[in-house]
Amino acid sequence: MRKATISAWALALAVLVSGCATTGAATRDEKRQAILDMQREVLSALYEVHPDARPKISKAPGYAVFSNASVNVILASVSGGEGVVKDNKTGRHTFMKMGELGLGFGLGVKDFRAVFVFHDRETMQRFIASGWEFGAHADAAAKAGDKGGAVGGEVLLDGITVYQLTESGLALQATVKGTKYWKDTALN
Repeated sequence: MRKATISAWALALAVLVSGCATTGAATRDEKRQAILDMQREVLSALYEVHPDARPKISKAPGYAVFSNASVNVILASVSGGEGVVKDNKTGRHTFMKMGELGLGFGLGVKDFRAVFVFHDRETMQRFIASGWEFGAHADAAAKAGDKGGAVGGEVLLDGITVYQLTESGLALQATVKGTKYWKDTALN
């Protein structure tokens, strides 16, 4: 019974998070435009916090920007989001989705943005094709609008520099998470 209760809570949280992470746009073109608008807003915010990121992104083979909402309840963490990979050489956009499931101590809700800067084309293509990330994660965030702060920043992982910006939320977590990124077949 206990395992079924935990599974039911995880499913409910996944539905909640996927609803929080969508753009709310109706048509295919509106959804694509909403993601591209989010991309521009996130890059603008990133350049304010990390001005050195601008030349890294412009010189990179490509980059990705994701919007993600996560919910942590005691021993489970669930999140979902969407984003886009931009190939700087071709200018092509690949629209993607993401999902994350984690185990470990956590409590709270957090809405954050992530920017991935690819150091080589092969890493970018591998990310688009298979996009797995797995690892331990620990952070603290207490932010609402312009009030509060969040621990985060720049991390280098397997040929990718990752920047994380917290939009809003209150969370304390130390979890082991599995994250999957995949092409959004409805938007590509």
